[in-house]
Amino acid sequence: MTSWLPIVLISAAILAVLAVRAILVVRREKDAPRGALPGTGHHVIEANYHSGGGGGGQSGQFTVPKDPQEYARAFVPRERKPKS
Repeated sequence: MTSWLPIVLISAAILAVLAVRAILVVRREKDAPRGALPGTGHHVIEANYHSGGGGGGQSGQFTVPKDPQEYARAFVPRERKPKS
């Protein structure tokens, strides 16, 4: 039973450090603005995936509208959109 004591103590110390760090980060970022302000145009998001080996992987770019209403309309199913 005494062989587990150092492992338990080290694990508890690591968890305590992580908990204190998480609390500090949340308090520091609590009042920081999040996201982007609404406007015209689009954000460009790059997504890259590489599978660790030689070669392989995928890359792509996505555009996301800055206007919240235009962004929400992108999620409306085709059969629910009005016919133009």
